Amino acid sequence: MAFLAAHRELAAEGHLFGFDVEPRVPWDTYLKTVDDQRQGIGLRESRVPATFLVADVGGEIVGRSSIRHELNHVLEREGGHIGYAVRPGYRRRGYATEILRQSLIVARAIGIDRVLLFCDVDNVGSRAVIEACGGRLDAITDIGPHRPAKRRYWID
Repeated sequence: MAFLAAHRELAAEGHLFGFDVEPRVPWDTYLKTVDDQRQGIGLRESRVPATFLVADVGGEIVGRSSIRHELNHVLEREGGHIGYAVRPGYRRRGYATEILRQSLIVARAIGIDRVLLFCDVDNVGSRAVIEACGGRLDAITDIGPHRPAKRRYWID
């Protein structure tokens, strides 16, 4: 399945594609879990309601976005309202910028007027994407030992 392939590719880089993915769980069960998360049903204590979107181009999964409807302590410090990812084979083609643009439309539609985003200080690609979508650098924050510092952006 293409979704699991995307998940494995990003996991090899230390990133998540799908959240709470279990390879043996049927696809329709996973989709129900994602819909429940969007509605805030059955969330673990550390989670907030979030809309999960997959970017598809010509029948190929190229990336994904997670739009968090609200912020908790962790998201205020390092996660933000929107997290996005593009599969390695589809990078540098403008997909990340379009994924973020579309995610901002969804965020506005659910009532998020001021969007918080983060990227690692050394992630030049994400920095360019966020700034191309109107991101204004607020701060560079130290997350902790053995973790890269983060660039903190706001988009109004």
